[in-house]
Amino acid sequence: MLSAIIAIFGGIIAAAGLIVAKKPNAQELIDKITPYQGWIGVILTIWGVLGIIGSLSVFSIIGLAISVVEFVVGFLLAYSLISKYLLEKNETAKQKGQELRAKLIKYQAPAGIILIVLGVLSILRIF
Repeated sequence: MLSAIIAIFGGIIAAAGLIVAKKPNAQELIDKITPYQGWIGVILTIWGVLGIIGSLSVFSIIGLAISVVEFVVGFLLAYSLISKYLLEKNETAKQKGQELRAKLIKYQAPAGIILIVLGVLSILRIF
């Protein structure tokens, strides 16, 4: 359940531009969780890796899908923190990180929407 809630928040942040374009009144909610973007990204990244590893031993299509999308969205949301604390001293790693982020950034909003849907499906699966 916690994983699904984190997935939904991460998805909302990742798809903020699309959500606000469709529902301008959602800006207030998004503004409340945006300051935590980097930390939500870190949690999603770690949660995604752990979920991928865990899904290899237990077959769960939704769980594996959530974990993969959490990892991608988490990386994109946490990139500024990752760059600041881990890549700052290594110019090559910093450059490769920026190249990877540039390739993935176009998938941020769609991945956010997918993460919201998968989070809701995960909650519905429990009931």
